[in-house]
Order: sequence, then C-alpha cells, then structure tokens
Amino acid sequence: MALGGLMTLASVWSGYVLADHLSLLLQGLSHVSALLWAVLIKFGFIMRLSALNRKQLGSSQP
Repeated sequence: MALGGLMTLASVWSGYVLADHLSLLLQGLSHVSALLWAVLIKFGFIMRLSALNRKQLGSSQP
C-alpha cells in the first residue's frame, strides 16, 4: 500500500505540478495512472480488511 501511495503522489505531481513541462500525452497518462494507483490502494485495503476479518473469525471458533 505504501508503494501505491507513493506512485499516486508521483502521478499527481507529474500531472499537475509538472504539467507545463510535459506533453499532452504524458499529462493524460499521469492523470489516468493517478486514478489506477488510487484504485489499487483501495483494493489492497479491502484485501487487508478481508484477511483480518477471516483471521478474527477463525480464532473465535472452538
């Protein structure tokens, strides 16, 4: 999840802060990649919650 967060920040940085120095294609790719990295962060968080829930349910059974 940390890698996803760093890549999201990098893509936002390149898409908004460095927009004047990038071509239109690279700006578009950085905007799209920001969305994809954010989705991957959320997916990782959901997988983590699911694993913790299964672990908790498994330990409560006799």
